Amino acid sequence: MARLYESRKRILVTGGAGFLGSHLTDRLIGQGHEVICADNLFTGSKRNVEHLHNHPRFEFLRHDVCNPLKLEVDEIYNLACPASPVHYQYNPVLTTKTSVMGAMNMLGLAKRLRCRIFQASTSEVYGDPEVHPQREDYWGHVNPIGTRACYDEGKRCAETLFFDYHRQHGVEIKVARIFNTYGPRMHPKDGRVVSNFITQALNGEDLTIYGDGTQTRSFCYRDDLVEGFLRLMDSPPEVTGPVNLGNPGEFTMIELAEQVLKLTGSRSKVIHLPLPQDDPKQRRPDISLAKAKLGWEPKVPLAEGLKLTIEYFRTLA
Repeated sequence: MARLYESRKRILVTGGAGFLGSHLTDRLIGQGHEVICADNLFTGSKRNVEHLHNHPRFEFLRHDVCNPLKLEVDEIYNLACPASPVHYQYNPVLTTKTSVMGAMNMLGLAKRLRCRIFQASTSEVYGDPEVHPQREDYWGHVNPIGTRACYDEGKRCAETLFFDYHRQHGVEIKVARIFNTYGPRMHPKDGRVVSNFITQALNGEDLTIYGDGTQTRSFCYRDDLVEGFLRLMDSPPEVTGPVNLGNPGEFTMIELAEQVLKLTGSRSKVIHLPLPQDDPKQRRPDISLAKAKLGWEPKVPLAEGLKLTIEYFRTLA
């Protein structure tokens, strides 16, 4: 799908040194745009963008979105927020502040500049869903006082702010609900199931499955997801979202563990631990809206994406 705007833009990516933010930055730079990467490096890493250090169209800005930011840009991608349970539960108050105050600050900037703004929301807004697969019109089943609420409710509130700024102030918004994503530049200790399994398998440790392993997830490779970001940002103004972006292929934790063991050649065993509070039993996106409005669907099979991710993790050893 060709970009609607071919001229060079100055684009702000918050969380730009993170797993997804850095790959988005690469794509934008590759399209000829100027990118300001704003990140407080709480979960992001300069390593993810060090290859762009001397690039004439790249600028790194160490900044926390909980504080206002004064810049002149043409577009904003707001990806700033710890996104794995290990990281967002480390400082839950800060997680909520990052989601809510960060959204307000970036929306305020978009309002002043009259520019389009993208929000990286999450499938966690659906909570432990009672509807399967999850469609955008499902309101969710979330525990507002549980240990995951700092992230779940923070992102839900951010969506509320985005749509209120859109209705009240006419801000052009694009809201994506991101399902499980994996690929190179994942943090090896982020506590996500893909990084956990790969790290454990490569180190010869037991693979830890929480619960009986029949709970399901859908895994989208990073390149597919970033393509979805770009298509949503370039969609007509009336396509505000929320739009599910994820891979509808559904796998149990046992199936994922078996694939990782096979691809790594590891002889590690699988052990079971208690299921964490409010951990969703099923998670699979209905991507009918993304197909219809964006012409988007993921292309990379799980086995292929896992091979590339395992190769990256081997370089970290």
